[in-house]
Amino acid sequence: MLRIAVPNKGTLSAPAAQMLRDAGYRQRTDGKDLVCRDEDNAVEFFYLRPRDIATYVGSGDLDLGITGRDLLVDSGVPAREVLDLGFGGATFRWAAPAGSLGSAAEIGGRRIATAYPGVVERYLEEHDLKADVVRLDGAVENAVRLGVADLIADVVETGTTLRQAGLVTVGEPLLRSSAILIGRQEATEPRAAQLVRRLQGVLVARSYVMLAYDVRADLLENATALTPGIESPTVSPLHREGWVAVQAMVRRVDVHRIMDELYELGARAILVTDIANCRL
Repeated sequence: MLRIAVPNKGTLSAPAAQMLRDAGYRQRTDGKDLVCRDEDNAVEFFYLRPRDIATYVGSGDLDLGITGRDLLVDSGVPAREVLDLGFGGATFRWAAPAGSLGSAAEIGGRRIATAYPGVVERYLEEHDLKADVVRLDGAVENAVRLGVADLIADVVETGTTLRQAGLVTVGEPLLRSSAILIGRQEATEPRAAQLVRRLQGVLVARSYVMLAYDVRADLLENATALTPGIESPTVSPLHREGWVAVQAMVRRVDVHRIMDELYELGARAILVTDIANCRL
């Protein structure tokens, strides 16, 4: 039976569980449950602290897990990123008092406060820099004001909290994180590949819709140029002579523009349908 870790709380918990449901897997109905067995799919889900998931997967005790890229990097365990799940985005930035740092290249030799020492240490190693990393559990914005550090490395959203602490961001982000599916380095379980295909199907379904319309046959080439589909659109003759029906997958973000352009071209009966899941 495939053993998979799922976040038990936090911002990743609900989206992860919903994505697994959309992929056809049973999930717990009581938030206090620690384990959920899906006998039909031969999968067992374990609900764990997001920060612990990489450790369980890296040790080989669990086959797969859903966690943040930042938490995987921070853990330093031998687990691999399998699939970006497209939610839970976060950006890690350097922040320091205005005018104290010109670029991230100047952080060498300074004290850096962070709740993610593994993320910072990997950056320092990759850029051949040395600095003192001060680990804090939270509220790192106050570290500079209290004299604990010269700069911080933390998740930055709007920057409001930084400004209140008298800090500004410096240089490019040191990490862009999101929710990811992680696996053991040596994992070859066939059901793991099936899970990945299902999740990929959910990702595609969330990004695309099915667009159907009728158009005159002499306008078909122009119409399908707007709706090429994933591989090719489906074209069927209509009972009305000289007209065809077309179906194609189009990106959700583009669908309204494409509908307008199709209508101006002469297409009619333009319909949009959500895709629950797919296999491509």
